[in-house]
Amino acid sequence: MFEAFFSLDRRPFSKTPDPEFLYLSRAHEEALARLLYAVEEKEIILLTGEIGCGKTTLTRALMDELDDDHRVVLILNPRLTASQFLRTVARGLGISINSMFKDDILNEIYERLYQDYRDGRNTVIIIDEAQLIPGKETFEEIRLLTNFQLDDTNLLSLVLVAQPDIMKRLKHRAYSALRQRIGLFYHIGPLSEEETRQYILHRLRVSGREEPLFSEKAISLIYKHSGGVPRLINSIATSALLDAFSKENNKIDEDNIMDAVRELGLYGYCKN
Repeated sequence: MFEAFFSLDRRPFSKTPDPEFLYLSRAHEEALARLLYAVEEKEIILLTGEIGCGKTTLTRALMDELDDDHRVVLILNPRLTASQFLRTVARGLGISINSMFKDDILNEIYERLYQDYRDGRNTVIIIDEAQLIPGKETFEEIRLLTNFQLDDTNLLSLVLVAQPDIMKRLKHRAYSALRQRIGLFYHIGPLSEEETRQYILHRLRVSGREEPLFSEKAISLIYKHSGGVPRLINSIATSALLDAFSKENNKIDEDNIMDAVRELGLYGYCKN
């Protein structure tokens, strides 16, 4: 719509989790390194962060880093009963489910994991939005999957991606067995003001524009009203681009940002 007007090859602030647009702030770079380490060591990792901080994009970047020696099972909607969860994992492993009994499904999962191990293939299970897992029973099945191990190695890596409130559940005594199995914890916070600036410039470069498009004052206002949350940065920047396009302004200034903030109703993010 506005790409040609601003000399862009594509939209720079899409909300889709495209790893090509991933800006590796210090925290995001550390998070990706820990995710890769967890996969390499077949550990369980819990990655937390507030809504819109880039957790899902990081998991896509992780998947892009993995070669054909890895089998990835990605669960995007974990609102599953214990039985549904096991069946989802089994299907992700390419298992034809012929039994209604949980023990049979677990045995088939173990056999597939062991065969993958024998074939030199590592299995990675990624559960996005893990805070939505409905009950203790499903968490217990997740814990049981971590029992699949040989004397010297686990048979799978498990990546849990969630909002921070999952920690309240895991601290409860009922979940202590699973919590003790988690070898790595990492939390992603919002971007700093300088990281917000670099984030915007990075996404513009990926979209084909090297010349400045946002004024420094505009970038400061984006940070002020987004709190450094990438999803909110994207929303404000996109609305500001549309506002400038409608007014035939070829640069984004503070007036465009404030029009975007008002349109999005983001005054609650303003800091005095």
